[in-house]
Amino acid sequence: MSSTAAFYLLSTLGGYLVTSFLLLKYPTLLHQRKKQRFLSKHISHRGGAGENLENTMAAFQHAVTIGTDMLELDCHITKDEQVVVSHDENLKRSTGVNVNISDLKYCELPPYLGKLDVAFQKACQSEGKDNRIPLLKEVFEAFPNTPINIDIKVNNNVLIKKVSELVKLYRREQITVWGNASYEIVEKCYKENSDIPILFSLQRVLLILGLFFTGLLPFVPIREQFFEIPMPSIILKLREPHTMSRSQKFLIWLSDILLMRKAQLISKTKFEGQYSYSELSYYF
Repeated sequence: MSSTAAFYLLSTLGGYLVTSFLLLKYPTLLHQRKKQRFLSKHISHRGGAGENLENTMAAFQHAVTIGTDMLELDCHITKDEQVVVSHDENLKRSTGVNVNISDLKYCELPPYLGKLDVAFQKACQSEGKDNRIPLLKEVFEAFPNTPINIDIKVNNNVLIKKVSELVKLYRREQITVWGNASYEIVEKCYKENSDIPILFSLQRVLLILGLFFTGLLPFVPIREQFFEIPMPSIILKLREPHTMSRSQKFLIWLSDILLMRKAQLISKTKFEGQYSYSELSYYF
């Protein structure tokens, strides 16, 4: 390679790196700043599943009472097209009855068990007296001013349409966010109602990470407004260390470094010209 070609190559690379750094630090130089609808630092996963039975009205009420910034919940649809709040489509784990929500009318749904294992926490159970599976509209009516994160658990067009209709009916577009880890479900949510902010799907999270580490992130327009990322280290809490190989532990460590680095999270926070970053402080 001649010295002239090397000079142009280094000049181009240097210009790219400087431009990428400046736009990452000052994104409004290229992108219009998005209006931040709300900021959530404390999010109650399934209503706070370690303090009450998950996804129940009692759990949601407790979370709001202690000052949570946002409720996170999961939705399915019944045979008679009622949108219900439940994490599982099959109710064996939560009710002891091996039946799917979509196969029953709402009035036929069995109650939750008195005690449930807490997800992401080994050898931990929650209990409560409120064991009824609630309707999504009940949550909206009880907490009209509380931001809610809705996980659309199944790829069902009727479910997506019904949730959208409820959000519009209760005028919650400004304080509701919805989506799923599935890219296809998030796409359907956006097409159904683009006024409701959407979450990053897992596919899009991986894309954002790739763009971030290659310096391309500031150049790419982003329509999502809420960024959820998995916390790999939780796996270590669920499995006995001696049952994991060195390669598995290394992959978890590497994933944790890539996803949870403080500098990276700060950069994402500064990039609010493209999206609002919500720090997910799930409690169980």
